[in-house]
Amino acid sequence: MRRYRYEIDNVRAHLRSLWAIIGVQIIVILALWFGWSQSPRYLTVHVPPDLRSGATLAVYEVPAANVYAFAFYIFQQINRWPDDGAKDYGKAIFRIAPYVTPRYRADLIADMELKGRQGELAYRVRGVQEVPGHGYEERRVDVLAPGVWVVWLDLDLFESVKGMTVKKTTIRYPLRVVRLSVDPETNPWGLALDGYGATGPRRLSETELNDASGQGR
Repeated sequence: MRRYRYEIDNVRAHLRSLWAIIGVQIIVILALWFGWSQSPRYLTVHVPPDLRSGATLAVYEVPAANVYAFAFYIFQQINRWPDDGAKDYGKAIFRIAPYVTPRYRADLIADMELKGRQGELAYRVRGVQEVPGHGYEERRVDVLAPGVWVVWLDLDLFESVKGMTVKKTTIRYPLRVVRLSVDPETNPWGLALDGYGATGPRRLSETELNDASGQGR
């Protein structure tokens, strides 16, 4: 009789240990679920365009080539007025609003209003393109601080009014780019244009145009 009683006690002790293990597993599962629920829904990883030699990057590290591509693409969209600058400039500012800082957006609106008062928008068609031989190189992206860059773009600027060319020049634009990952839904790049660098844009001389090395900026 005593032997059966010991067996029953052993079974009860085993059941208690099993319940303890189950309780620990539930706590672990709840902790894992909480960690998963707090993780970001989207993760932006910037992959360099040239992977022939491999690449090791931190999650939020942005290669210089990607910063350059972003600055060129967004700036080109700002300066694309296909039909009438009086309408197209405002549409372009609205369209690229997620990709510029509030300060630069205010500067663009002020520039649009000034050009409108001076009669420089009506029926004006505008576009920019990269100067051949002056494309991306590492030296065209300066790192000012973590998450802050200056991108040097050499662009041909074309403007016409009612089919007549009124401006055709080559300009070097130092564009300030900053990390701005506040709304991945509308800005998956996590970057934003923040206006011009300290020197501002300037026209390139014939000597600089013939020198693709881009020295003397």
